[in-house]
Amino acid sequence: MISWLLVIVLAYLFFALSGFGDKLILQGPPKPISYTFWAGILNILAIVIIPFAGLEFPGINLFFWIALDAIVFALGLYFGFSAVENFEVSKVAATIGAVQPIFIFFISWGFWGYQALSFTNFIAFLLLFFGSVLISFDKKPELTTKYLKLTLLASLMYSLDYVLLKYIFENFTFVQGFIWRSVLIALVVSVLLLKKSNRKEIFKKKNISNKKLEKTFFATQTAGGIANILQSFAISLAPVAFLPIVNSLRGLQYIFLFIITSFFTFFFPKILKEKMSQKIVLRKLVSIFLIVFGLIVLIF
Repeated sequence: MISWLLVIVLAYLFFALSGFGDKLILQGPPKPISYTFWAGILNILAIVIIPFAGLEFPGINLFFWIALDAIVFALGLYFGFSAVENFEVSKVAATIGAVQPIFIFFISWGFWGYQALSFTNFIAFLLLFFGSVLISFDKKPELTTKYLKLTLLASLMYSLDYVLLKYIFENFTFVQGFIWRSVLIALVVSVLLLKKSNRKEIFKKKNISNKKLEKTFFATQTAGGIANILQSFAISLAPVAFLPIVNSLRGLQYIFLFIITSFFTFFFPKILKEKMSQKIVLRKLVSIFLIVFGLIVLIF
């Protein structure tokens, strides 16, 4: 258990670094088509592994599941970015993060049957779940029909992706499964280029005008890529019953991000300055306590 736990902790650290980079770079809400394309097409970089690992065909049956996962992941990106375009990112991330472990539990049940957790592991899950929800909710979400539709669809797609990834890695090696999935994701999002209006949006000049921002953008994408690899590896290592727990550990990402942004807010406010009211800090500290206590229960 310690092996997958260490890997997912590192994954959420890199997700936090990537999120911090996004805070520095992004101006205004993301454009769903453009962001879905670029987040997906960068997966093609997985082909650099082929000369070292080779390329094995997974078979028709497993190829179908990998292709389905690629489509599901691309849809998750689109619905997620669409939600962020229309609503505050903190609210969207919190809602998706809160619902996802529940979806993962029931979807994995459909694939492998009921997966029981021990009493201590279930307590750890609850602590991690509530800690993650508490630390990510900055404001009360607007429960409109559009908000619920986009966030629940994004959460459902990401949850299905989690379970399909586990299924793929159980029936194929991690490296080969990762290569095929990455390449197929790139192929799926490339379909967006067939529409002229999409091409115009995707390739229009972005607001990254100086070398420092370009370097930050590159570092952000690199951190995000490493995070995705580590997360996939953790999913491959974790038992099926622990998939909701792996996802609930996402609260660690917000802890890392909170620490990083607090550091810059207090020592380098010219780079980044965020609101740090007493109420916000107290809520974050309570969340951190729940998550850390949940980790202790999980380990011991």
